[in-house]
Amino acid sequence: MVSAWIADVTPLLEQECYDRYYRSVPEFRQKKAAALRLDQMKAQSVGVWALWQKIRERYRLPEEAAHNFSHSGTCVMCAVCTDGKAVRVGCDVEKLGKLRMNIAARSFCREEYDAVAGAGTEEAQRELFFRYWVLKESFMKATGKGMALPVNSFCIRMGDPPVLVRQPEEFTDIYRYREYCIEDLPYRMAVCSTDTEIDTELHTELTL
Repeated sequence: MVSAWIADVTPLLEQECYDRYYRSVPEFRQKKAAALRLDQMKAQSVGVWALWQKIRERYRLPEEAAHNFSHSGTCVMCAVCTDGKAVRVGCDVEKLGKLRMNIAARSFCREEYDAVAGAGTEEAQRELFFRYWVLKESFMKATGKGMALPVNSFCIRMGDPPVLVRQPEEFTDIYRYREYCIEDLPYRMAVCSTDTEIDTELHTELTL
């Protein structure tokens, strides 16, 4: 099964707290965080690794367990296969922002763009835009190609869960989706995996 976890890294914006977590992560992650310019980006980098370590301890997972990271704003996310299977996993979290139909027109396939444009109010369009965005990024990350994969080279149809109705021929596995959101939390999240089971529950780690 693939499980999804999130954590709030706001405490790491305080220097004392950040320094404590910084010292607990591996040297390569320290270097990666140190190279980042903004304090929030540093907190994300260190915080998501701390979350991963918590998950590994909980499930007694090896370092090579299939997993993926994402972060946006003060929210960090980790999706992980908890039973040791060799599966592909991708996840994405995005803080809700401004609706950008120009990006949808350029990046989405026609069916997806039409769904957003026809959603009704601007608020409904914005909600659907960000749902599509996290679904798309989670698939791109699950394939291992990331942003090297054209965003409009595959097509998602919304449902419960959403379904990948068209995908690049080079990826022959069946990819499955799960969406997550928390009431009053301005983020949208998704997991994509070749695992046959993705947990419906979004787990929250309150203390890293």
